[in-house]
Amino acid sequence: MASAIIISVLVMIILSLLRVNVIIAIILAAITAGLLSGLSVVDTVEMLVDGMGGQSSTALSYILLGAFAIAISYTGITNLLVKFLIKKLTGKKTVMLLVIAGIASFSQNLIPVHIAFIPILIPPLLKLFDQMKIDRRGVASALTFGLKAPYIMIPLGYGLLFHETILKGMESSGVFITKNEVALSLLIPGSGMIVGLLVAIFITYRKDRVVSSDVVSETGEVTEIEAQKFERKHLLTIVAIVAALAVQLGTNSLIIGALTGLILMFIFFVVPFKQGETVITQGVSMMGTIAFVMLVASGFGHIIQETGAVADLVEASSSMLGDNKAFIAFVLLLVGLLITMGIGSSFGTVPIIAALYVPICIAAGFSPMAIAALIGTAGALGDAGSPASDSTLGPTSGLNADGKHNHIWDTCVPTFIHYNIPLFIFGWIASLVL
Repeated sequence: MASAIIISVLVMIILSLLRVNVIIAIILAAITAGLLSGLSVVDTVEMLVDGMGGQSSTALSYILLGAFAIAISYTGITNLLVKFLIKKLTGKKTVMLLVIAGIASFSQNLIPVHIAFIPILIPPLLKLFDQMKIDRRGVASALTFGLKAPYIMIPLGYGLLFHETILKGMESSGVFITKNEVALSLLIPGSGMIVGLLVAIFITYRKDRVVSSDVVSETGEVTEIEAQKFERKHLLTIVAIVAALAVQLGTNSLIIGALTGLILMFIFFVVPFKQGETVITQGVSMMGTIAFVMLVASGFGHIIQETGAVADLVEASSSMLGDNKAFIAFVLLLVGLLITMGIGSSFGTVPIIAALYVPICIAAGFSPMAIAALIGTAGALGDAGSPASDSTLGPTSGLNADGKHNHIWDTCVPTFIHYNIPLFIFGWIASLVL
């Protein structure tokens, strides 16, 4: 039933906008999709649970990355970075946001810790943000840009995985394309995100916004950053980070990469063995909620896929498409937006839509690069702005450390507006010119 996706995603969005917990919102949306597809509540819940295994690898990666980030934080090396940012960028709002976007970008390719760096780096900066009257929605936009744009445009780290997912999805449907062609096809859509970032920083969130004069920790005290100098343990921490990156790239496994970095932190005695339990526990605490949201979102995706709702939606859309390339591309991108908003994972969406999009695109005469642009853009659409996406959950985890940043209205809505709209437009253009 084609309407199952539309109605269930709307249920999730509306509940989230009403500030219902995102996990509950996704579960209720999944039940809605199941009921509209003719399943009972019991069968729907069972299918939800069965589908949660689809993101088990991602969830474990996040837990290990969280533990790795806690270990890195234990050495105090992040304090050095925070001190440097405070010293150099105090009073420079625009530069601060651009630097944050740059640091976030490194987390996807250069140092693939993904969102694990945010709860470590951002909370100590909240006091500075408030003193500078920085709009936290601008910070959320900068972070989400760094978490998303690099994997769309740069075939390294997460970007390599994303591009390979597109390539494999196309090849399995009979369209052959090289990795370089996939990367080139996504440069135009990715450029749309650059436009969105500049609009957010220089226009939308340029004005002062007063939140609070102090950042309060769980103990009620204003957080302070201890002064530190670069030491041997910091050098060894950098070695562990580089090793984690090298192993991750060599094995294409975030789990093995994060585990390598974590083990080296203990082998180098940068983190004492007796702190192992604490590091793992805090890592689970920091990333556990995000990991569980991803698991539930995977279950939701499993329901709409297994019930045939995605295929029905594409079929219903294709029946009215005709042979107008511009209209076909527009509708396919809109379908991708709806699907990814529900699933919350561009990586999880691509294999689903590739099998459905390729036959339609071949019949309409799209080139392989145009098809890659459509699939990549449709998969990435909705990642920013989705309540279930790690690209929004990550920024909120850091910016809401003092309880003064709302996930939906301060992260999801701003990132949806500034990234999905230009990504849609630029992706649509790419599908027509390539």
